[in-house]
Amino acid sequence: MDILLRHDHFYVINKPAGLGMHQEGDSPGLVRRLSEALGEPLYPVHRLDKMTTGALLLARTPDANRELSRQFAERSTRKLYLALSDRRPSKKQGLIRGDMEKARGGSWKLCRTQLNPAITRFYSTPLAEGLRAFLLQPYTGKTHQLRVALKSLGSPILGDERYGGSPADRGYLHAWQLAFGYGGERLSVRAPLREGRFFLESGEAMERWALSQDVTT
Repeated sequence: MDILLRHDHFYVINKPAGLGMHQEGDSPGLVRRLSEALGEPLYPVHRLDKMTTGALLLARTPDANRELSRQFAERSTRKLYLALSDRRPSKKQGLIRGDMEKARGGSWKLCRTQLNPAITRFYSTPLAEGLRAFLLQPYTGKTHQLRVALKSLGSPILGDERYGGSPADRGYLHAWQLAFGYGGERLSVRAPLREGRFFLESGEAMERWALSQDVTT
């Protein structure tokens, strides 16, 4: 696991694909593995799905955990994700907004109601023949929010078979940039694309396009 930012009070790592946050059966999760490797207790400030790679913030002290978790709760952090789909969306860019409800088998679904909605801004562009790139900015942090959002556009994430994505070597969702404040300083961390055939083949072009979008982090 790459450590992208090492601070006295926290780490930002580049989470690998296929590793859950916490223990599953006899298999230790990311938090325990990294805590043992670094020889210190770590506190996950937020979560990334098992299939998702990218920037993950882990506090090194209880006080840092409280401060950083507060920012996530108050939505003062800024997150940008990159994703791939092999299907064209119903619209090129815009806002996806709606309540989320539990569906069968641990999945979620997007509803038309707006009582406590999941909110995601998205941009998309053709990347290669049969491949579309997405830049996603979630304003809320609901379970499976981005995966459900892209499904609602008719463009499920490549490799995300739970939500109807085509089979692939991984689920193509990556936490690309994370910005937050600490100690009076605004920090921004970008996680390189290091896993998955299509990210490795098209990542450079994808990042150039994403950087050209008018998104403030």
